[in-house]
Amino acid sequence: MSDTAHQINNERQVALDILKQRFGERASTAPSVLERHGQGEGYFAPIPPELVIFAETTEEVAAVVSICAEHKVPVIPYGTGTSLEGHLAAVEGGVSIDLSAMNAVLEVNAEDLDCRVQAGVTRKQLNEHLRDTGLFFPIDPGADASIGGMSATRASGTNAVRYGTMRENVLGLTVVLADGRIIKTGGRAKKSAAGYDLTRLFVGSEGTLGIITEVQLRLYGIPEAITSAVCQYPDLEAAVNTVILTIQSGIPVARIEILDDVQMAACIRYSELEGYEDKPTLFFEFHGTDASAAEQAEMVKDLSDEFGGSAFQWTAHQEERTKLWQARHDAFYAALRLAPGKVGMPTDVCVPISNLAECLLETKRDIAETGVLAPIVGHVGDGNFHLVMLFDEEDEAEKQRCKDLVERMNHRAIAFGGTCTGEHGIGYGKKHFLTHEHGEAVAVMRTLKQAMDPDNIMNPGKIVSL
Repeated sequence: MSDTAHQINNERQVALDILKQRFGERASTAPSVLERHGQGEGYFAPIPPELVIFAETTEEVAAVVSICAEHKVPVIPYGTGTSLEGHLAAVEGGVSIDLSAMNAVLEVNAEDLDCRVQAGVTRKQLNEHLRDTGLFFPIDPGADASIGGMSATRASGTNAVRYGTMRENVLGLTVVLADGRIIKTGGRAKKSAAGYDLTRLFVGSEGTLGIITEVQLRLYGIPEAITSAVCQYPDLEAAVNTVILTIQSGIPVARIEILDDVQMAACIRYSELEGYEDKPTLFFEFHGTDASAAEQAEMVKDLSDEFGGSAFQWTAHQEERTKLWQARHDAFYAALRLAPGKVGMPTDVCVPISNLAECLLETKRDIAETGVLAPIVGHVGDGNFHLVMLFDEEDEAEKQRCKDLVERMNHRAIAFGGTCTGEHGIGYGKKHFLTHEHGEAVAVMRTLKQAMDPDNIMNPGKIVSL
C-alpha cells in the first residue's frame, strides 16, 4: 500500500471512530445492517458501506456530513431502500445516513394546500396523517417510498398523468450540502422569480449534490368521486392507440396503466383477479364529481370500442378499486412468480405519447426475438413504460441477453425523442446512457457536481463520474 493510500485509510478510520463515539447505538457496523444499506430493490449486488448512522434531525445529518467532509469520507443517503438503479451502493465505501427515523409531519397548511415533512416520512404515512383533512398527496410510485427519496430521484408513478411528478409538487427543500452547511430552497409561495431555482436542482440529484432532510409539498383536495375502469384488447397496438386517443381527446384521466398479455396473466394468478383473460389490458382511474367521473368513464368506453376493447368494467366502489390497484402495484412480485427461482431486472423508459405505440411494439418484438421472459407494464398516460426481465443468476448468457435488451430499449427510447428513464433515475446503472441522451450537457452537470462537491463525497459514482 502506498503512503497516500495508507494516509487515506487512516483519515477514514478517524472519521468512523468519531462517528461511532458520537452516535453510540445509532452507529452500526453489523454485517446485516451494512448489506441492507448497500442495496436497493434492483438486481445489482449489494455494495455495503463501512458504517450506518441512524440520524434523527437535520442537525445530526449536518454533523455527520461535516465530519465526513473533514476526512473526505463518502456519504450515501438512505430512505426506505426501494430504488432500482444502484443508488444506494457504497461504490467507494463510506457512511450511509439512514433517514427513516426522521418521519415527522412538521406542518400542514390546509388553507394553502401545502405541508412540510421530514425526509423519512413515506407517502402512505403522509396520506394517513392527512386522512381527516380532506387533502391528499397524489404521487404514487408503487412502493411506499420516503418523501426524501422520492424527491431525490424525481419519482412519479401512476397518478403523474394528472398530478405531475415530484418536480411539479415539491415547493421547497431543506438540504445539507457537502461541507455540512444547511440551506433552505424555495418556499410556500406557489410561484417565485427570485434567483436560481435551486429546488429543481436538488430534485432528481440522487444525493450527489446534497442530502434532502425536509420537503415542502403541494397537496390536493380529495376528489368527490373516484371511478376505476378496466378494459381488455385484442392486441397491444389497440390498447396503446386507445391511450393515445384518450390523451389527445383531452379527457382528464387521473391514471392509465397498461399491462401486456404476459403481465396480465401474472396478475390474474398472483392477485386472484376474476373475470379477465390473458390479454393486453388498460387500468383507468377518473377523478371528479359523481357525474364527471362517470362521464369520463363512458367517454373512454366509447374510444375503447373503436379499437375492439372488451370486458369494459368500471366501478366507484372503494373495495373493488383498491383490489384493482393493489394488483397493479404488485405487478413486480406477480412477474417474479412467473419463473420461481429467477430474479427480476427492472428498467423503464419514457417517450412522447405520439411515439408510444411504435416504441412499445418494437420493444415487444425485441423481447420475442431475444427469447427472455419480460412482462411489460407502464404508466402510459405520460409515455412511461417498464420491463421486468427474468433471468437465472447462474446463467450468465441469459443475464447478458437481458442487459443487451436494456441497452437496445434505452437507445430506442432516446431515438424516439424520449429518455432512458422516466422515473427510476440514473444511479450507476444508467450512467452510460446520459451522454447519448444529453450530449455536452453532461459536462455541465459534471461542472455543477465539482463546484458543489469538490471532494466528491456525496454519493460518489452516481449520475456523473469525476
